[in-house]
Amino acid sequence: QVALQESGGGLVQPGTSLVLSCATSEWIFTKNAVAWFRRAPGKEREFVAAINYSGNSISYGDSVEGRFTISKDSDNNVVNLHMNDLRPEDTAVYYCAADGQMGTIALYGRADYWGQGTQVTVSS
Repeated sequence: QVALQESGGGLVQPGTSLVLSCATSEWIFTKNAVAWFRRAPGKEREFVAAINYSGNSISYGDSVEGRFTISKDSDNNVVNLHMNDLRPEDTAVYYCAADGQMGTIALYGRADYWGQGTQVTVSS
C-alpha cells in the first residue's frame, strides 16, 4: 500500500502557477507532519515546505518563501503545494514525505514515509 502519492506535476512556462497534491492516509494526515522536497538534476535534495499534523506550524525553504504555499485539505486527506511565479530553477522532481516529528522533517530532512515523486519542468 502506497502511503503517499504525489500528483499535479507537468511542464509549465515561467511565471505561471501549478498545484501539487499529496494524497495520504487518514493516519498520516492526522498524526504526522507532511513536507515537500525536491531534487533537481545533479543537485542534492532540497527542503521545500512542511506543515505539522494540526496545520498550525508551517515552514518553507528560503528559495520558495513567498512564492509557494503548503496547505491541508482535511476533507480528502491531501496536502497541497501551491506554486506561484515558477522559475526555471524550480525544475525538479518533487517528493512528498511524512514523519511524526515536524523538526525531524523540516530541520534534518528525514522522514519515515516518502512518495515516488512527480516531475515539474519550468521552461519556455
